[in-house]
Amino acid sequence: MANNVHFYRFAVQLPPPESRVMDGHNLVSAQMEKARDTTPVRPLRVLVTGYRSHPHVGGQGVYLRELTRALAALGHEVSVASGPPYPELDPGIALHTLPSLDLFAEDNAFLAFRPRHLTSWADLSEWLAHNSGAFGEPYAFGRRLDRFLKAHDGAFDVIHDNQTLAAPMLRINNRIPVITTLHHPIAIDRDYAIAAGRKWWERLLTRRWYRFIGMQARTARALPRHLAVSDAARQTHAEQYGVDAARVRVAFNGLDHETFRPAPSVSRETGLIVTTASADVPIKGLDVLIEALGRVAAARPTARLHIIGTLRDGPAKRMLAAHGLADRVTTSSDLTRAEVAGLYHRAHIVACPARFEGFGFPAAEAMACGAAVVASDGGALPEVIGDAGLVSPAGEAGAMAENLARLLDDPEAAARLGQKAALRARREFDWSKHALAASHLYVEALAEQGRT
Repeated sequence: MANNVHFYRFAVQLPPPESRVMDGHNLVSAQMEKARDTTPVRPLRVLVTGYRSHPHVGGQGVYLRELTRALAALGHEVSVASGPPYPELDPGIALHTLPSLDLFAEDNAFLAFRPRHLTSWADLSEWLAHNSGAFGEPYAFGRRLDRFLKAHDGAFDVIHDNQTLAAPMLRINNRIPVITTLHHPIAIDRDYAIAAGRKWWERLLTRRWYRFIGMQARTARALPRHLAVSDAARQTHAEQYGVDAARVRVAFNGLDHETFRPAPSVSRETGLIVTTASADVPIKGLDVLIEALGRVAAARPTARLHIIGTLRDGPAKRMLAAHGLADRVTTSSDLTRAEVAGLYHRAHIVACPARFEGFGFPAAEAMACGAAVVASDGGALPEVIGDAGLVSPAGEAGAMAENLARLLDDPEAAARLGQKAALRARREFDWSKHALAASHLYVEALAEQGRT
């Protein structure tokens, strides 16, 4: 196996100047030394974990699939432990299923209780949390994982967790090093959701639902090493959860460049704006995009919006009706990656209006397809887009409307921007670099615990 190990140089994204001092030492120098590290990474037995890993909805399953593929390419022996929905993995990567109660699939979650649940605190805690308005899956998964690892003592060298940040991870870390990927702190989603509550009881229920955030913050502060997918993810975990930013290494996510790549033979459709909205919640910024479209649509009869996602009854649908835009909007859901790429190939513009993104896969994937991207400056989006897209302040529909109008009125400028975006995406978003950054963290964590 050792002969199959590949070696790469990887780039660490540096924090802003005001945060680059660490205990009197220059954080820039420390990060750059790590970035230049070409030390061979020995093969390890890596267990990648996620409490939910849907292969198509959201980014959790995508991250597990791509991370495990890249780790295996480096020569590691890779396995996955996941709760449902389970990920789709490459051949040779073992999947250990840790079933949850899956109470969201029950018609009546209260009646899903069974006497056997009394013998498992993981099951009982999940049932109690769900039926009292809280989200108990991360904690329950952590307990199941702890039990699984005790039954498979010595089977793995390191655990790489996909932001479960459950309290049992601290016990696990006493036996096996735990590295956690930080995407974005869910506290940000909670704050936007609370602010959007129109009644006091809605805000109260929202706070109850997000109670698991306190556990995640305590766990994140206590675990010694993390891998963040952007500097925005690193900084916001420091701000929201009190994580020591110096203990977080940054490496961009990669992309599936076989699927998301330019398609010169496909003609772009004038006026077609494509966006991804996995949920109609304030943090996704769909309301901002609809308001921006309302400002540009009257003077531009070809302007129309296609939403990748399901548009249920809610704020976005009401806004479309209020602006008279319902006949300018289409939706699609349950698309394959190839079908999503096909939409990006046809799009005149891909809009990414989120108020916060820990990375922003839709923006990066659209760039890789050569699409012109109009985005907010929410979270990591400016890091991802660089100078290869148009960026406006998050939440400001007027500024986003100006950027949409600029490219709608000048398809050639949009094409030039798309060409620049494709080059940036190919250069910056590489899973092998991300996996190597993770691998160096594994080695450091093992050495710290005296496990060379």
